[in-house]
Amino acid sequence: MATVTVTTAALEQMDELPSGILARVEKLLKRLRKWPAVSGAKPLRGRLAGRYRLRTGDYRVQFFVQGKEVIVERVGHRDGFYED
Repeated sequence: MATVTVTTAALEQMDELPSGILARVEKLLKRLRKWPAVSGAKPLRGRLAGRYRLRTGDYRVQFFVQGKEVIVERVGHRDGFYED
């Protein structure tokens, strides 16, 4: 079992989600507690190497792992999600 930590920035992004999407994202966060036995987690490449993403419809949850802690750092719509 892993501990899931959501950053302040990700919490603010979650506050802006429609309620239906928020419920789906919260289910993903519960699934992350079972890391590394989480299906659908895709490792990212390039400048985001070392991070992973889960998707629910058109929305993404970006996270990385430190030991037994899963840190969610970004939540949002796929349009421009990987751009800064």
